[in-house]
Amino acid sequence: MSGNALALAGGAPVRTRPFPAWPIFGAEEEERLVRVLRSGHWGRLDGAEVDGFEARFAAMHGCRYGIAVVNGTVALRIALLAAGIRAEDEVIVPPYTFVATATAVLEANAIPVFADVSLETFNLDPAAVAAAITPRTRAIVPVHFAGQPADMDAILALARPRGILVLEDAAHAHGAAYCGRPAGSLGDLATFSFQSSKNITAGEGGIITTNDAALARACRSIHNCGRVPEGIWYEHHVVSGNYRMGEFAGAILNCQLDRLEEQAQARERNGLRLARELGRFPGLHVQQRSAACTRHAYHLFMMRIDPAAFGASRAAVRAALEAEGIPCSTGYGYSLPDQPLFRNKAFGPFVPGAIERLHYGSAHCPNSDLLCRDQALWLGQNLLLGTDADLDDIVMAFEKVHALRHELTALDP
Repeated sequence: MSGNALALAGGAPVRTRPFPAWPIFGAEEEERLVRVLRSGHWGRLDGAEVDGFEARFAAMHGCRYGIAVVNGTVALRIALLAAGIRAEDEVIVPPYTFVATATAVLEANAIPVFADVSLETFNLDPAAVAAAITPRTRAIVPVHFAGQPADMDAILALARPRGILVLEDAAHAHGAAYCGRPAGSLGDLATFSFQSSKNITAGEGGIITTNDAALARACRSIHNCGRVPEGIWYEHHVVSGNYRMGEFAGAILNCQLDRLEEQAQARERNGLRLARELGRFPGLHVQQRSAACTRHAYHLFMMRIDPAAFGASRAAVRAALEAEGIPCSTGYGYSLPDQPLFRNKAFGPFVPGAIERLHYGSAHCPNSDLLCRDQALWLGQNLLLGTDADLDDIVMAFEKVHALRHELTALDP
């Protein structure tokens, strides 16, 4: 343990060196970008970068089709529209996720219905999903939170007999696997994000993956102004827009994809080690991993703190860890039903016929609420790309904070 006082109380911090920076890039990205620049073929329709990336990413994730788009939010919306989701259909989503999982449903004129998550996995609780299904339910959107696939066997067992679509929100799950099958190939279709923090990134971007030819055709039409392959250029079949990814993003992502396997192995190795070592502290519960998770993408290393058992509040522990040189976050401040846009039903032009019967203030998501309010603690994926010495520092910082937790009573922010 480093020092005999917390850094918050004037002691020496465990760590002063930075962790690996993100994004990681090199000469490969520069060379591809320059090649695209000089080609003059900057749009997806004229170049080869996006086309090649779509095929490579889809194949790596067990799918025949990939449709690259401008971001992960748009990917979700296009996937729902392509699947035929209509006005006032109900779509079950978790309350513990980024807001786009639910707002994409609103933008398809459908109704998000919140089913609580498991405290142990942070993923959709199948029992809560079962309780949320009604005759209006048309889709379920399991989020593979932090990079661990949701309980897809249980979710599919609920969905298949009822004809309910399953759309994987795999924004965190690049390279993850469930029972040996890649995330992105487990439901009817899936979406990924390439936003700045994600495990591969072009700053922005997204992709839809599927093995269903009809869904792929519909997604491709919607992302390309409603065109169809057999039509003339100015022939438009559905209301849509231009959501195509550009060639500069495709060039970066092709290089990022070359690094994914090596980085995924490092995150898996280091995530497993942290889970073993941090799981021994009373009151600190690392994300529970099921046997079905054959590879965790570790976009985040997730924990929850039981303040009574640990001996200090989450806010105090986070502040202490930050002072010791370990960047961490408490994540979402609200469950989605408590977000102002849901409480105030600020849906703009969407779902007008359903506004009066929607009462998100009565949504019951106690596990998500507890995680948001008191317990969740996140470490970013870049920390898991470090050396053994970097991991040693993380463990040492937790040891120090736990050993000196009595000091945090006075320092509690």
